[in-house]
Amino acid sequence: MIYIIAFAAFTATCVGGFFALRFKDKLHLVVGFSAGAVLGLVFFDLLPESIEMSRGFFSVDTIALLVAVGFVVYMVLDRVFVLHGCDEDHKQSGTEGHSHSDQHHSPARGMFGAGSLSVHSMMDGLAIGLSFGVSNTLGVAVAVAVLTHDFSDGINTVSVILRHGGSRVKALKWLIVDAVAPIIGIVLGSIFVFPEQYVGAFLAIFTGFFLYLGAGDLLPESHHRHPTYWTTISTVIGMMIMFAVVSLTRGF
Repeated sequence: MIYIIAFAAFTATCVGGFFALRFKDKLHLVVGFSAGAVLGLVFFDLLPESIEMSRGFFSVDTIALLVAVGFVVYMVLDRVFVLHGCDEDHKQSGTEGHSHSDQHHSPARGMFGAGSLSVHSMMDGLAIGLSFGVSNTLGVAVAVAVLTHDFSDGINTVSVILRHGGSRVKALKWLIVDAVAPIIGIVLGSIFVFPEQYVGAFLAIFTGFFLYLGAGDLLPESHHRHPTYWTTISTVIGMMIMFAVVSLTRGF
């Protein structure tokens, strides 16, 4: 199972990158849907599951605290390691309608951004590997969120290279690096064994991770410089589909 998911992570990242090259004007709808799917997974699966698994070990208040800790940790890592190139471009150029790359190409900046995204992808793979060490059910749940994010990572990796003056060939090379990164993370994560009594706490922390991923990263990105009407609909559809999937698999 874990080898299939590793291949799926590689494929999802590559598909996202090729999608970015082919459909530049429709990415906000895809990212909006991804945000809804991740948030749906958080509210309908990960959060209830973390509370249920913690019975007898941790209180609901402790689980809520751990979710908040996971959210903050992921936010800090995201701010430190992931380059939000478009936002930085606007700050430096002082313009709303043109990115900084239109005036000053910076290949090194693009490479740093792509490299940071690759590290980010490896951490996602690590989460999958650790989750399968706990249980197959938890591993599949985390994998669903990560695979959705990997698609977005592929989009972002290609975009950040092209936005900073990189060639199509260079964008494809970095896309491959980013696609391999989660496989490395999965292999590393599968080596470790997690104690059963801490499963709920572990899942709560990852719930915080994915809460930030959906609400703090994917959702704002989907609305960035685009009308919110259709992206909002895409997000709601993503949540509804995830609710249906969870209901079918867990008898919600």
